[in-house]
Amino acid sequence: MSALIYQQVTDTIIQQLESGAAPWVKEWNSSSSADHNAISGKAYQGINTIILGMSAATNGFKSNTWATYKQWAEKGAQVLKGTKGTTIIFYSPIKGTKVTASGEEKTYHYVLKSYSVFNADQVTGYVAPIALVKTFNSIAALEALAANTGADIKHGGDKAFFSPSGDFIQMPNKGDFSSEPAYYATLLHELAHWSGAESRLGRDLSGRFGNEAYAAEELVAELSAAFLCAEYQINGDLRHAGYIQSWLKVLKNDNKAIFKAAALAQKAADYIKTFSTEEAAAIEESELIEA
Repeated sequence: MSALIYQQVTDTIIQQLESGAAPWVKEWNSSSSADHNAISGKAYQGINTIILGMSAATNGFKSNTWATYKQWAEKGAQVLKGTKGTTIIFYSPIKGTKVTASGEEKTYHYVLKSYSVFNADQVTGYVAPIALVKTFNSIAALEALAANTGADIKHGGDKAFFSPSGDFIQMPNKGDFSSEPAYYATLLHELAHWSGAESRLGRDLSGRFGNEAYAAEELVAELSAAFLCAEYQINGDLRHAGYIQSWLKVLKNDNKAIFKAAALAQKAADYIKTFSTEEAAAIEESELIEA
């Protein structure tokens, strides 16, 4: 049983990584608290944090509250019919002995058990406690920069992305981020994607990068965000681990790829900076002097 659980969890994580996603690596939370049990209030830890994070990302759960079928019943809530639980693991303390295939006797001090838990979004009759509103301290220069670009920036949901077809940026709510720098680092990353649209820089990655253009575009956006974070002294954690393997493949296949990506990233950063109040004022002053 233990070996099966280990393999199931491992296979799920591998599947997520191979699809280019690492749900546990993000700079925002679905709510103000970590994944926790509805009865005890205790936060889940270790591998269960990863398991529940992947389940929430896959199913679009907004709540971070979980419980078993029986625990939800104790709270007067009912699991919706046909919903599937998420399997988590628990190490139950125990002492005993077992005989291995070779005849060797081994002592063990715990047994691995599994449980199915259901997210609060999967039940009826449960009213979540009112969460305290987190204070967000805006950075004026970056707020002005974003506004000046004219980019359509929407807030809400649990995803951060740029939609080329809709020409808009989707961001989670500001209060859902772990910190102000985390929010602005993510916003700058998405603005870098926005800059590459055909109507703006018209970034074309089909030549050098070919089939790996998507990974290359993520690398360009990541580098551009890093350049801009340094420019604005933002200590944002630029961790997009879901793309690391793809980036490695791009770089291993072409030893000039990083130079091309960096050049495109610098171009994107420079383009975005033209929308800053200070940059615009400097350009205007330079034009007046030349005139």
